[in-house]
Amino acid sequence: MPIKIPKLLPAREVLENENIFVMDEDRALSQDIRPLNILILNLMPEKQKEEAQLLRLLGNTPLQVNVTFMRTATHESRHTSHLHLEQFYTVFDRIRNKKYDGMIITGAPVEKLHFSDVDYWDELKEIMEWSKTSVTSTLHICWGAQAALYYHFGIDKVMLPSKLSGIFSHTIHDRKVKLVRGFDDLFFSPHSRYTDVDRQALEKHPEVNLLSSSEEAGPFILVANRGKQIMVTGHPEYETETLALEYKRDIKRGLHPDLPKHYFPADDSSRKPVNRWRSHAHLLFSNWLNYYVYQETPYLWE
Repeated sequence: MPIKIPKLLPAREVLENENIFVMDEDRALSQDIRPLNILILNLMPEKQKEEAQLLRLLGNTPLQVNVTFMRTATHESRHTSHLHLEQFYTVFDRIRNKKYDGMIITGAPVEKLHFSDVDYWDELKEIMEWSKTSVTSTLHICWGAQAALYYHFGIDKVMLPSKLSGIFSHTIHDRKVKLVRGFDDLFFSPHSRYTDVDRQALEKHPEVNLLSSSEEAGPFILVANRGKQIMVTGHPEYETETLALEYKRDIKRGLHPDLPKHYFPADDSSRKPVNRWRSHAHLLFSNWLNYYVYQETPYLWE
């Protein structure tokens, strides 16, 4: 089944070229089914890239998905045109009285700041509080995961000695949880961040279930409140070249970044990386949509 997106959204051409089934609003109205309504709070600076990455994963399921993009009203994006934001994005005040089957809160390049120093932190807290009663399940990614752990459970982040960047292997700790159904014993995912979850604080919260972790990258998939909050500390949605582009960007900025680990063949940055995480990224999103959104959401919200 397809994902429904605005007819003029630039990501549409990208997805259609990859043979991903998309439809516009006119065709969706002709289908007599109850689609899933997914809200995406896109905090990434290059919003159009994140749109395509997330829509690619949401579109690879047997469910029809309606997507609404949301931005923060208290922060002005410098990397996405005002026209694009006005045409394709909403703000919280316009949807606060609605109900959504699922929500995604993306990462953001603000992890070096304390949460309270992020200019849209108060707005984000209000959105996360609203999600408790107005969203069936919320999937938080990278900094979004750290923000959720801090807001909902008081689990802070800690600075790493240097940026964690690369493709890391992960294991499963609890196979009884449906979110990791079908996962291999060892699987891979990208990480790109300067901070990590406070392990000691995490261990004091038994209600936060650590499903998967990496010896090198730390906690990866965490679930709380029977899937009401799902936190993923990496970037499974990243495309093959995303870490390479970040690495080159950091070089241009004079940050002297380390080479992303386990990413470039033979650690040669001139060689094209090999994607080893795509299938599990699709499986993660498919399991989330099926078991935590579709199977749990009411047909009619009260």
